[in-house]
Amino acid sequence: MSRIAIVSVALLSLAALSCSEFTLTPSPSSGPGELRVYLVDSPAAYDEVNISVARVEVHKESLDSTAGWYVINDVPATYDLLQLRNGASAVLGGAELEPGKYTQIRLILADGSNVKLGGQTYPLTVPSGFQTGVKLNHEFMIQSGMLYELLLDFDADRSVRYQGNRYRMSPVIRVHAVVTSGSISGTIDPASAKGYAFTVVGSDTVSTLADTLTGFFRLMALPEGTYTLEITSLAGTHNDTTITGIGVVKQIDTDLGVIPLSLK
Repeated sequence: MSRIAIVSVALLSLAALSCSEFTLTPSPSSGPGELRVYLVDSPAAYDEVNISVARVEVHKESLDSTAGWYVINDVPATYDLLQLRNGASAVLGGAELEPGKYTQIRLILADGSNVKLGGQTYPLTVPSGFQTGVKLNHEFMIQSGMLYELLLDFDADRSVRYQGNRYRMSPVIRVHAVVTSGSISGTIDPASAKGYAFTVVGSDTVSTLADTLTGFFRLMALPEGTYTLEITSLAGTHNDTTITGIGVVKQIDTDLGVIPLSLK
């Protein structure tokens, strides 16, 4: 079974949001449209992974690569990805924008990122190329008077590596529009089994750790389609289980109810 980890982040704003709350809704503004970007996390094998972000920008098509960048958040913050699981999210940025087609999101990283492991804190080195901006390709339209929402799923397990006696980060982030995505949720019984739930989206694995007190989990930002869900007991006390043929519909949470795991 792959290593499990979780990245941490002290949030700009943290809210538990279900997929039904991420909707394309009218904005009070009649001129510009509005963009809002949320950050969620996939687990990793650390106590914390703290990512510092200085600024968030988006790029509008029809303008050159150096111009055309619009700032949607310029308040530096450190994000505790450990908190961003099972439906919880952080607002990474938001702003009113001119209507039109946008093609990229850019995260400008700040100094101070780190990982915590075994009670110790270690600096997290960000390669110089990413310090000038982590560019994420995603085309979207801003329409007058409408709110457009994006989910950025930060894969901590694939983003952080121990190399050359130090921890290095090469961000792996999956981007998906809220209006075209759904989720899968359920409750693993017993919670003491420490369930790890995952599925596959294209070439990516989307995963989460179930809450250790309630057993609840939610896999976010899933495109419409049919999925196979794998559940493993990290406690090693219960058998793995597989659920096939799970349908996901945009803006809907597919609740699987209670999922019992049998004792080994």
